[in-house]
Amino acid sequence: MNAAQLPSVAPEVTATLVEGLSPRLRKRLDGAVTKLAARPAHRDGDTTTIEVDDETELRLHAPGGVVARAEDITCGCLLAPACVHRAAAACAAPAADLAPEPAGQATPEAPGPASATAPAAAPGPDAARAPGLDVAPASGPALVPVTGLAADAASGPGTVPAPGPADAASGLAPDAVSPPETASPDQSAAADVLWAAGAAVLEAGVDGAGAVTQSALLRAAHTARLRHLPRAAGAALSVVTLLRAARAGDPSYRTADLVTALAELLGTAHRVGTASGAELAAVRGRVRRPYSPDGSLRLYGLFTEPVVTDSGHGGVRTWVAGADGRLFTVGDVAPGGVGRALGVADRAVRLGDSALTHRELGRAGLAVSGATVSPDGRLGAGKAVKAVTARGAAWTEPPLAALWETPPTEQAARALRSTSRYADPDGTGSDLLFLDVELLGAVREPAGACLLAQCEGGVRVRLTVADDDPALAHRDNLTLLAAAPGTRLRIIGRLVPATHPRLTLLACSHPTGDGTVDLGLDRLRRADLPDPSAPAHFAPPQPAGPGASSPLYLLERRVEQTVPAGRAALGLLGDVTAETRRIRRGGLPTAAALLTALCASAGRRDRDLFGRLLPADTDGFAGYWLAAARYTAAVSESLCATAWNAQREDPATVPPTPSGTPPRRTGPRASGRVPGAHGRDAG
Repeated sequence: MNAAQLPSVAPEVTATLVEGLSPRLRKRLDGAVTKLAARPAHRDGDTTTIEVDDETELRLHAPGGVVARAEDITCGCLLAPACVHRAAAACAAPAADLAPEPAGQATPEAPGPASATAPAAAPGPDAARAPGLDVAPASGPALVPVTGLAADAASGPGTVPAPGPADAASGLAPDAVSPPETASPDQSAAADVLWAAGAAVLEAGVDGAGAVTQSALLRAAHTARLRHLPRAAGAALSVVTLLRAARAGDPSYRTADLVTALAELLGTAHRVGTASGAELAAVRGRVRRPYSPDGSLRLYGLFTEPVVTDSGHGGVRTWVAGADGRLFTVGDVAPGGVGRALGVADRAVRLGDSALTHRELGRAGLAVSGATVSPDGRLGAGKAVKAVTARGAAWTEPPLAALWETPPTEQAARALRSTSRYADPDGTGSDLLFLDVELLGAVREPAGACLLAQCEGGVRVRLTVADDDPALAHRDNLTLLAAAPGTRLRIIGRLVPATHPRLTLLACSHPTGDGTVDLGLDRLRRADLPDPSAPAHFAPPQPAGPGASSPLYLLERRVEQTVPAGRAALGLLGDVTAETRRIRRGGLPTAAALLTALCASAGRRDRDLFGRLLPADTDGFAGYWLAAARYTAAVSESLCATAWNAQREDPATVPPTPSGTPPRRTGPRASGRVPGAHGRDAG
């Protein structure tokens, strides 16, 4: 049995079952989860049955695919319902998504879009300066955990701003100015519980964060949802999901993902007590992604990309642009993996009465009336939406050509704001870049070869595959393009935050023919290259980027080491003077101070008057860890932005830029054909 065979279980159900166990059974819970995972299971309608042993069966009743009540998990053993099997089954099953909030109790929304500036838990606005420019803590090396980490929290919760000129002009007295909304006592209490649950994970590490610790997170997430804090509740569920993946040895698990989820949980929980007004609305978040009416839209297809998730889902996402340049997506993703992704590409899109497949929509157009759009640009497919096929546009024709007219540095800055790990989600912006490039050849990297290209201003960007699955065409197409140095292409890629310009390559104009290539779905052949007989060309070694020698990784490494092993393991490191000295020489005094404070807090254990060890200060350590995690993220994003702005070559030696120049022999795409792609119509 694996977790995918079990229905999702509501967080409050898992928490209730675990909390109902006796202390003796709680100690056996992790072992029971492991044993249960090895037992056979089968599903019959809404009921999943697990054979605990030859005589005992465990049943999970999930109407609608979700176990919503503790009574829906039943066991046939003699100790039921107080047995460990019910709780073990709930812990082994995936955690269900948050249920919608009760009607009439929606989370208040901000009057305007949420700010996507530096995260609140970062050391301050100076953390995102250019590489080599750093600031020491304003109050000296001694850092205070949590309190004072955010510039926007300096005034404290509930502080009323002084009346400005507008207030005076309106004739309102200072007492008549309404103070900004702050969190309620219930919300602050729920945030405190979330903080404590997240700090407990840092204290124990992955190895020690078993079912009981996860249950505390699930209970905290449920309470936060009831208190209208869906953003923090969602972060807690993400932490639980990643903890389970790590403990199960899931090959798709990455420690960096759990670091990000934990920092999001702790940072959001901390900000609940300090935010006010519009910022508080962003910190609260929203349960749903509401679709709002957008009238009539004239859409032009850009490309289609396959989507394969670590959870076993597969499908496609087709990108289209409006007449005003806005980007929208039409997706179809469901359980099925890479096989489903390849099949869905040739199915009709679920939008109005259109009979276009996803491949065809990526090269054609749509006229939509009654359109509904989510904040992140997804097009709704409601009954009132009407859509008919219309003429598409080539990438060199308006309105699509305008997407390639923005300078690469500005596009990178916009995409970096969209991909920022801890920025308040505002539903705007995109992580896609639209570039005119000249291919230079392949570059060898430890993880495999990537493609080097040069875009406007002499900036050299590395193009990598979006997915290495051999069933998809990404890797084969990239290898072929490496054999065509000097070819000019118009490309679409997704920003990869790094210390050098880097994109995952998603689509490009055809190297020698008309039309475009969806690089995950269409397969190029050697006959499609300008010189079919040319071997793969490797570009000469490239100079290191402006942030390649940054010692920031010394702090990042300690932040990541905490997650799998817990606070105690970090406390055993001993003296870190040599590392902090190296960090200071690299121009990062704040990073050095954070590393010193983090390691000191990890190893600090006070004693009482009788010499007995007191409990560790888990809250203090969590505060230092959060500051370090947010700081490294802010500096990394700054290094990425600087890399895109850096001019690595003398302008006099840079060949004429291809920006604004149409790719060779690229014309209108009315036919939508890609010569050489499987020898058939790629549309």
